[in-house]
Amino acid sequence: MNSPNAKGFTLIEVLVALGIVAVALMAGLKATASLSRNADRQTLAMLAQVCAENELGRLKLLRQLPDTGETVQPCEQAGRVLQVRMAVQATPNPNFRRVDAQVSEGANPVFTLSTVMGRN
Repeated sequence: MNSPNAKGFTLIEVLVALGIVAVALMAGLKATASLSRNADRQTLAMLAQVCAENELGRLKLLRQLPDTGETVQPCEQAGRVLQVRMAVQATPNPNFRRVDAQVSEGANPVFTLSTVMGRN
């Protein structure tokens, strides 16, 4: 059967080693997929922040107190179309308005930015 000088691995040892390698590769694949999803979420959040800041900047450049109510504007950034919902509300002081910019992709809210704007 086995001679004392025989070298090599048995079939069982090779199968166990392949099983260990397969488990390690699957764990690495899951980790890579998780990192990719996280990077995509961070990119989307950054693009949404740019959209919200652009809309708030546009209101500031008008140099007048914004009217109360809601508006929805499309915002395209890096090939993604986002929706910016601007909600302007009155405050107890009539010289100021609360402005909320909520950015969403489809039906999923992504980012919200709020500020108070005054008369210039």
